[in-house]
Amino acid sequence: MPLRFTKMHGLGNDFVVLDARSAPVSLSVEQVRAMADRRTGVGFDQLLVVECARDSAADFAYSIRNADGSSAQQCGNGVRCIAAWLRRAGALQENRARLQGPAGMVQVRLLDNGPIAVDMGEPQFDPARIPFDAQAEANSYALDVDGDCITIGAVSMGNPHAVVEVENLDAPNVQLLGPAITVHPRFPQGANAGFAQVLSREAIKLRVHERGAGWTRACGSGACAAVAVLRRRDRVAERVRVTLPGGELEIEWRGAGSLWMTGPASFVFDAEWLG
Repeated sequence: MPLRFTKMHGLGNDFVVLDARSAPVSLSVEQVRAMADRRTGVGFDQLLVVECARDSAADFAYSIRNADGSSAQQCGNGVRCIAAWLRRAGALQENRARLQGPAGMVQVRLLDNGPIAVDMGEPQFDPARIPFDAQAEANSYALDVDGDCITIGAVSMGNPHAVVEVENLDAPNVQLLGPAITVHPRFPQGANAGFAQVLSREAIKLRVHERGAGWTRACGSGACAAVAVLRRRDRVAERVRVTLPGGELEIEWRGAGSLWMTGPASFVFDAEWLG
């Protein structure tokens, strides 16, 4: 049976969006991988499924599958795309909504000039909540990666992140470190590995290797994680422009409480999957 879907992206971090508000959508790992294949399928970093809210405090719910078929807990760029999709569908009565995701509730604001702001919640640095294998919480940790000792920050934005500050994003070791950190045993659930180059207190450049998806054009939760780690080290200000390979996000965090991410969400096409 044909499956209607919408292809979207947030700064090149691309998605397939499915509507499960009136009937559940059940896809096997093999079906997700087939759809995610960029040569023989549609191609995407994550699959987003829009669902009816299970909590009376939420307007809608959503679930996330990675390109390899595994489940994900959070996706900042994906949340913006879901909000834009709901607005286009006429499902939102106001320019704000509460969405229930795998990692909990998130608030979104749909701004008049196009961008969407998302309350990503408060960054969690407690190793047990990330989860990350460490005896005590710290701003930095030494991590052995194939015999090399590197310094990381670890934080959860609803999903686990390792953040590495580098002088040059184009350094050859970055390409090798990303996949290795993503599956490092000290992250029992895996981690998104972010590499941040600080340009000023108001601007950084970032690349992210995502668990279950690999190197992506943009990672919203990764941008949030990078700013949170660097802010705790007093390396950046409260409002930071994050430049990723796919474009720019604005992250705002005072060092406590909710962290806000603002950026675009774009439609590509609507079609049917016949696989």
